[in-house]
Amino acid sequence: MSSRPKLATFRIPGRDPAYGLVRPDGAVELSAHFADRWPTLREAIAEEGALAKLCDAGATAAADHALDTIELLPPIPAPEKIICIGVNYPDRNEEYKDGQAAPKYPSMFIRFPRSFVGHGASLVRPKASPQLDYEGEVVIVIGKGGRHIEERDALSHIAALSLCNEGTIRDWVRHAKFNVTQGKNFDSTGALGPWIVPYEDESQIADIRLTTRVNGELRQDDRTSRMIFGFRYLISYISTFTTLVPGDVIVTGTPTGAGARFDPPKFLLPGDIIEVTAEGIGTLANSVVDEV
Repeated sequence: MSSRPKLATFRIPGRDPAYGLVRPDGAVELSAHFADRWPTLREAIAEEGALAKLCDAGATAAADHALDTIELLPPIPAPEKIICIGVNYPDRNEEYKDGQAAPKYPSMFIRFPRSFVGHGASLVRPKASPQLDYEGEVVIVIGKGGRHIEERDALSHIAALSLCNEGTIRDWVRHAKFNVTQGKNFDSTGALGPWIVPYEDESQIADIRLTTRVNGELRQDDRTSRMIFGFRYLISYISTFTTLVPGDVIVTGTPTGAGARFDPPKFLLPGDIIEVTAEGIGTLANSVVDEV
């Protein structure tokens, strides 16, 4: 577990979702003390200094719950937008083998919150297709909203970092000529979490090693310093056409090595374990089950 403070949304059996600080010795239920001010982590993200206050409070309190008694949920409840970036690592662009240079502008699409589960939950391989694939990605969470954000100011709009397994149904991203929406939004095919790590400064994100393992086998391995479109640019570009608001989630792209690019493809099977790991953030782990 990374040494940086981690704030999570979780469910305790028989109760409504709560939030708190996750430590090696257990979870501190901060919502029991701060819910009147910040009902969820989304409201805390929106108030400058709130995440630091929560982390400080959780660091000195006794743990309320053993980690094996809580169910981790996607950390940001009901985000207004989940914006995903495609083809954002050099080798990923080359995987398409279309002879085209790196794109001038980022490809992107929207995902629905219902398409994600939390850490430790199972991804669901749908009845409609066996082609469930993995994509490990670093996530930035917007804290300060804005429109037409300049690149020089963009990082001040980040509240926190997290991880995503941007699970994809490969044959369903080709059902139409121009869009990938269907293949990216099957219920419970991706994961977000396990928690958010408050953002401090650019050194925290400049050169993160990002890996994905399936059943212990290393499949993806790259660094954020190699992204075609960096964090500053993505925030600025996205804010050109839409107003970013606190709690918005930007999934920043996956390295080469997704299952579809192997010959033959290595799609996920029931019982597989996928682990997405990033330095300074942690590990997002999920299993796979078939849709009932």
